[in-house]
Amino acid sequence: MSSAGAIHRLVVFGDACASGTLGMDAKRRMRTAMYEAFGEAYAAIGVEPASVHQEDRGDGILAALRPDVPPTLVVGRWVDTLYESLREHNAGRDRRLRIRVGMNAGLVLDDGRGLVGRAVDLACRLCDSATAKAVMDRAEDADLLVVVSDWLYANVVREGGRYVEPDHYRQARVQAKETDETAWFHLPRRPAPPLPEDPRGGPGGAARTGGGPHPGDGPPPPRPDGPRAPDGAGPDPAPGGPHPPAEADDGPPPRHLYQAGGDLLVVDRSTLHGGFTGFRKDSGKGGSA
Repeated sequence: MSSAGAIHRLVVFGDACASGTLGMDAKRRMRTAMYEAFGEAYAAIGVEPASVHQEDRGDGILAALRPDVPPTLVVGRWVDTLYESLREHNAGRDRRLRIRVGMNAGLVLDDGRGLVGRAVDLACRLCDSATAKAVMDRAEDADLLVVVSDWLYANVVREGGRYVEPDHYRQARVQAKETDETAWFHLPRRPAPPLPEDPRGGPGGAARTGGGPHPGDGPPPPRPDGPRAPDGAGPDPAPGGPHPPAEADDGPPPRHLYQAGGDLLVVDRSTLHGGFTGFRKDSGKGGSA
């Protein structure tokens, strides 16, 4: 499909948590409340809901905003208003409406059947990611989780603004199908989301920062029988082990001293080849080391 006609737009995908546990009447009430909350958030940034391309996803809403809507308003006031709307709706309710929201921006095409584009795919996968669901499972009292793409965080969220909380986002890796992307997770009005720990040592698969190198980082150690690495380029041979031959340079090769059972053995201008674990001290009656 040609990208002709595609427009750079901000994509928002909202999905209700645990909607599969609801009966028909409860689903209807949930959907009504979700659309009302989204409509209130759009009105707060001066956008008529009717002007937003919205697609119903059963327990979610996929939307693409007009290109002239400032994205800072969406990650700021829009998010804050949605949070307040959900908090007001859930007050005193046993069954709360809890929503995950994925956001991304990029080229989006409306092909007459719906929204098409990688920006759409990523927004949906951020929202539906295992990490997003794990965060909401851990933060049981949270009503709203916002997950933004790395591009959106770097170019919009990090710049800050009214109602924008860049320091309260946390980075994690999102892997689903062919998607392998860095994403940023945020629980409004909270210092940090409870990201699940990743077996590789970072939260949610995020790349570590600090703490020293990972195993395998840096150049491999020199082979025992290979040339000696330049100063600072690799570890020295183990104490008591064989020294590799010196490279040809000015002057004769240095003497090498080895300890053998308390006596000193001098190897002068000789090279030892092959693997060995030490020297055997002889009685001095004709044996060799």
